Amino acid sequence: MNKTKRQGTILVVDDNKGILAAAELLLRPQFARVITTSAPDRIRTILHDEPVDVVLLDMNFSAGINSGNEGLFWLSRIKKIDPSVQVVLFTAYADIELAVRGIKEGASDFVVKPWDNDKLAESLQTALRARTLQDKRIAATSTAETSRMFWGDCEAMQQLRMLTEKVAYTDANILITGENGTGKEMIAREIHRLSARNRHPMVAVDMGAVTETLFESELFGHVKGAFTGAHSDRPGKFEAADNGTLFLDEIGNLSYHLQAKLLTALQQRSIVRVGSNTPIPVNIRLLCATNRDLDTMVRKELFREDLLYRINTIHLHIPPLRERTDDIAPLAHIFLRKQAQLYGKPELILTPAACDKLKAQPWYGNIRELEHAIEKAVIISDGKMLDAEDFDFPSAAPPSESLPNDATTLEEMECRMIRRTMDKHRGNLSLVASELGISRQTLYNKIKRYGL
Repeated sequence: MNKTKRQGTILVVDDNKGILAAAELLLRPQFARVITTSAPDRIRTILHDEPVDVVLLDMNFSAGINSGNEGLFWLSRIKKIDPSVQVVLFTAYADIELAVRGIKEGASDFVVKPWDNDKLAESLQTALRARTLQDKRIAATSTAETSRMFWGDCEAMQQLRMLTEKVAYTDANILITGENGTGKEMIAREIHRLSARNRHPMVAVDMGAVTETLFESELFGHVKGAFTGAHSDRPGKFEAADNGTLFLDEIGNLSYHLQAKLLTALQQRSIVRVGSNTPIPVNIRLLCATNRDLDTMVRKELFREDLLYRINTIHLHIPPLRERTDDIAPLAHIFLRKQAQLYGKPELILTPAACDKLKAQPWYGNIRELEHAIEKAVIISDGKMLDAEDFDFPSAAPPSESLPNDATTLEEMECRMIRRTMDKHRGNLSLVASELGISRQTLYNKIKRYGL
């Protein structure tokens, strides 16, 4: 037997010891290791102690019961323990409906007993290849995400890092707060990368960009004919994130009455597509982010207290860049290398004077604003060094700067605020949105509304 085929660890779970012996005899020459057990309650321990790739799982364990529900139960438990483990179901009862259900709930294949040796081996090899391919994709993704993650050396960020790594392995709901541009989504992706759900997708939703009319359709999906233009069934973000992570950015922008609908879905752990009455169970890990003070919003009855309790099991706060000035220079060098490579420039160096100037800026747009400043300097640079004069900053004022007091309506005040901020940042909409604390899409909508 070719040694290249002797890869992977197979766990066989069946209450019939004769079947276990036969399966082990068949599979041992083809896989690196075969583990057998007649007790399904040992699955958790084995998965914890051994690097299992594929589980060959019987569907029935109790005498006189052949419904297959026991197998489906242990399938769900395995997927909860380690979603990356591939599961092949086998049973003496050729129930196609049960097979479809098992595969829908996460099984990779279904084999009927008495099995065909070649068919069984092929199913397990296919499942192993799927596991290997999945691991390669995760490794590549993890490497890319890690390369974008910068924690810095300040005490606050190191404490944040330790807490992030500690809670990432749990399924606790996490609320991430911080000013715009501080890296809330990066923290969310780091949590997902470190979690047991990292082999399933992280789905990000900008709540500030979701209109009220499309909220339910976007998050919960819709069925064909639910409304004009609904030409086919469409799953929502909850279903897309099933077994993975759902990241709701700018959760503070969600209107009060829509908050109730979100809370219902979180409490019931299920959603109902628009136009349907059938609940669909979903298994998600919820991460939320906001730059707003939700406690104050609760007191003003702008945010539901019960929803805040639901999403705020763990609170992670990212300090603004101006409170960790020692991180500015290292971040600038990271962005410098990135932008120089992007624009085909030679390796550039920041002079000490340039570093001092960068460290003196308030950076109300935080890391995002710093990256934009570096990008601009790289584009217009001619030499191999960037000096202080290569950075031209407009006079900065905090977002809370007072507004002209001659405005007569909220709309007029908002219009003037947007126009003033656009002038300040010379039309850079990313910085404008960052300072105003809104998404780019929300900013586009307001610019169109006010004819700016």
